[in-house]
Amino acid sequence: MAKPICKHRSMNDATKGEREKQMKILYTAEATAHGGREGKVQSSDGNLVANLRVPSEMGGPGGEGTNPEQLFAAGYAACFQSALMLVARRQHADASQSSVTAKVGIGPTEGGAYGLDVELHVSIPNVDAATGEKLIEAAHKVCPYSNATRGNVPVKLVFEK
Repeated sequence: MAKPICKHRSMNDATKGEREKQMKILYTAEATAHGGREGKVQSSDGNLVANLRVPSEMGGPGGEGTNPEQLFAAGYAACFQSALMLVARRQHADASQSSVTAKVGIGPTEGGAYGLDVELHVSIPNVDAATGEKLIEAAHKVCPYSNATRGNVPVKLVFEK
């Protein structure tokens, strides 16, 4: 087993035990990147294979290929909509025609690091604005991506009819 190099960010045995008490891991996704932002990423099961390219807006060549921000946006949008459907079912609301568009921005922060910014645009045609906003707030509380980013990444929630 590889030894973690960043102890403050990795899970030692004691922390892992504490985490397992808080959460039962149901599934673990695994993907490997080669070549960074100008390389390729592939999931361990082979269902996801993507060429990566730096967008021209970030000084790269752009063109064919995706980037980590698009992959994050796709995952967040899908996960958030699943959370929305769950809370809508619990509240007996119709979110069957809903859609979620995630916009993930990247840019430099103070001190030379880079950070992310997220906007989730949520359309729920079959509900009024007050109900839609309540559903979105409830989904934001249960969505794993929202819980992972909370306090680390600004997330703006936008209701659209």
